[in-house]
Amino acid sequence: MDSQESALQSRLAAAAPIVEGRWMELLAPRFLVSTVMLCIGVALYAFNGFLVSTVLPTTVEELGGASVISWSLTLYLTASIIAGASAALLKQRYGAKTVLSGAALVFLAGTLLAATASDMTSVLAGRICQGIGEGVIAAICYALIPEMFPPQLVPKVFGAEAVVWAIAAFGGPVLAGYLTQTISWRAAFLINVPIIAIFVLMAVTIVPRQERADSALVFPGLRLTLLSAGLVAVLVAGLSHSAWMATAAVLFSAGAIVGAVRLDRVSRASILPEGAFSLASTLGLGLWAVFLMSLAQATSSVYLVFSLQHVWGLTPTAAGALGALMAICWSLTAIVVANLRSERSKRGMIWIGPLLLVLGIGLLFSAILSGEIGLLVIAQMMSGSAFGVSWGYLSQMLMDATPRAERDKTSALLPTLQSAGFALGGALAGLAANAAGLASASSGEALRGPLAVAFFFAVLWSIPAFFVSWRAVRLHASPLGKGD
Repeated sequence: MDSQESALQSRLAAAAPIVEGRWMELLAPRFLVSTVMLCIGVALYAFNGFLVSTVLPTTVEELGGASVISWSLTLYLTASIIAGASAALLKQRYGAKTVLSGAALVFLAGTLLAATASDMTSVLAGRICQGIGEGVIAAICYALIPEMFPPQLVPKVFGAEAVVWAIAAFGGPVLAGYLTQTISWRAAFLINVPIIAIFVLMAVTIVPRQERADSALVFPGLRLTLLSAGLVAVLVAGLSHSAWMATAAVLFSAGAIVGAVRLDRVSRASILPEGAFSLASTLGLGLWAVFLMSLAQATSSVYLVFSLQHVWGLTPTAAGALGALMAICWSLTAIVVANLRSERSKRGMIWIGPLLLVLGIGLLFSAILSGEIGLLVIAQMMSGSAFGVSWGYLSQMLMDATPRAERDKTSALLPTLQSAGFALGGALAGLAANAAGLASASSGEALRGPLAVAFFFAVLWSIPAFFVSWRAVRLHASPLGKGD
């Protein structure tokens, strides 16, 4: 019987169209719906993470609660990171189709709660539900890529995901602002409803069924509690005006996160892949590269547009356009490099990207000090290209370096780790800028010093990102660095 099944599978594989790894193949009937579904999942995650910058100011005008406005993003990111960290275990126990559907319903409930809120407490509760749902959705969408696409197309899918993430993250606030201005801030939340309905329909239709694990789900309660406490602590540190309290929060955060990782390493039901964050393996080094690149870029996400408006005196439209330049370059370079054929060239992109990020953020630091806006334009192009050239191949290398039994954990960890880097980096940037006197600066010239301090630390985060990615590529090129 087994030989007959093997023979049938061989004949089916032979009869299937040959996949060459071209962009247009993502739009072929056999892959189109899968591509759209995964892109919707990632786009919703990025869009809802950043829409608050334009929606919440109007929300608090109607509902009050200006003192807790920053908690909308904090709670969303914390919930999404915690949920994303649990996604691989949930997928293994209940199957991707069930978990995606459940997460979508949680996200929908949060959207409706926020859109119909009569006070800020309800908005924050809705944001928590949105974060839980989207954290799981984004993580499982990444985990499904190697299951739903042949290896030749995986770099293209990661490239498409990177493009969608960049466009949604930078275009999301623009769309949300337009809806808020022309209709209502509630419309910016409700735009999610038809999109999530389409996503659920696609997920139920095309996500492959899988065998569920027989063992009961061991919920990692203590690890997730430590992780969430650490994340909230560092996010609060970024908002604190007291230097000693902020320092204490950062130290507590580091201890809690390290404790969660150490507990996971000895757990029978780990949420991290074996070797995660080890400095002696391709997987561990690559995960550090993902985290550190996001950590470094977060300063630009927080302070670039602010700098353009208050230091250079640009209009909001012009500042937004220059801010979007990074996303445009990310998208364009991701499309271009996904066509590379040489394995050596693909591996080279993995460390060239972080090197470009070091140079780009270094130029941003110089631009803040000198006031040369031309340097800033070049820096934006380099930073966007840094992610565009490296992200897809870095993600694929991490998949390849992970044993097959644990690839769900690695792929689900990628968007979670990216969000954690942006969240922690933004908090640390705020901590550095506030400690340097940002809040008391009364002119554009006075802002240069505090902003330069924030970008200087971003340069420091980007340098080890280059070294760990270069070392990861070297290890991966040897047989000992590859997964099973």
